[in-house]
Amino acid sequence: MHAPEKIEPTGLSDYLAVMSRAALEPGLNWSVVESKWPGIVDAFDEFDVLRVAAYTPVDVDRLMADPRVIRNRRKIEAIVHNAGEMLALEASGGGFRAYLRSFGTYETLVKDLKKRFKFLGDSGAYHFLYSVGEQVPGWEDWVGTHPGSRAGRGTHRG
Repeated sequence: MHAPEKIEPTGLSDYLAVMSRAALEPGLNWSVVESKWPGIVDAFDEFDVLRVAAYTPVDVDRLMADPRVIRNRRKIEAIVHNAGEMLALEASGGGFRAYLRSFGTYETLVKDLKKRFKFLGDSGAYHFLYSVGEQVPGWEDWVGTHPGSRAGRGTHRG
């Protein structure tokens, strides 16, 4: 097992791509998402946040028919919703990165992420924050406090 790839986000599309990957993985082996990832990126317009946030039900239907993607309507709709949330946060205050850094503790940030964004649970939030270079607890410490998570069952790459 290996740690998720860390990136230095250069814009909202990078954040959306990492969050979408975390949203697609629940219930699947991460290698399924990994193998489909290039097609997913292409099908979702390179995760261009403005384009994805503007997707209509027709676009969701198009993605549901696309064999390159993981065809789960709720997950696809979650990615569209999450793009809209990122745009709203970008437009308010200091932007999306400032939002991520505006919480006093990791736990408080994760609680808000899980409320605001769809298909982002404890494991997905950890994966997302770790991958985009935000402060997270050490892996062993985190797994110890989340024994029921999929990470605690050994499916996380950390």
